[in-house]
Amino acid sequence: MFPTGRTTLPYTTPTVIAVGPLLRELLIACTEPGLAPAERRRLLGVINDRLLRADITALQLPTARDPRLAAACRLVLQDLSQPRTLPWLAGRVGVGERQLGRLFRAEFGGTYPQWRTNARIFQVMIELSEGATVTQAAHRCGWATPSAFIDTFTRVMGRTPGSYRG
Repeated sequence: MFPTGRTTLPYTTPTVIAVGPLLRELLIACTEPGLAPAERRRLLGVINDRLLRADITALQLPTARDPRLAAACRLVLQDLSQPRTLPWLAGRVGVGERQLGRLFRAEFGGTYPQWRTNARIFQVMIELSEGATVTQAAHRCGWATPSAFIDTFTRVMGRTPGSYRG
């Protein structure tokens, strides 16, 4: 819909945009088949104007405050293709497994596997937006099979990775 490099928004990373009813309807209207080029240009102009006024939040993973948890997160994020377990992480950062699990729950509101899934989904969204295939993104971010990745992505995001990539 929007040519690469020609966006109104100053963001170069994935971004969450609160889309109100008007902007939603404009986006839907802009995808109608057989839309005349002049009408499409006018719709895109209004969409760009509304995007400038939209509530925008940069999409990012939460940052750990505890240095041990931050170190564990860095280890995971350095190579998402490796299935790092909680015991492995705990041993590397010098904290007990139960304590590390408590840190994940206290700081991120969930378990280590939940945080890791979110981290993998976050990275895969970047990979897909940069042109990676679904299979490439799945393997780079640690899924054993594309079907397991598609299932997880669809459950978390509410749509398939192929539709997100498109």
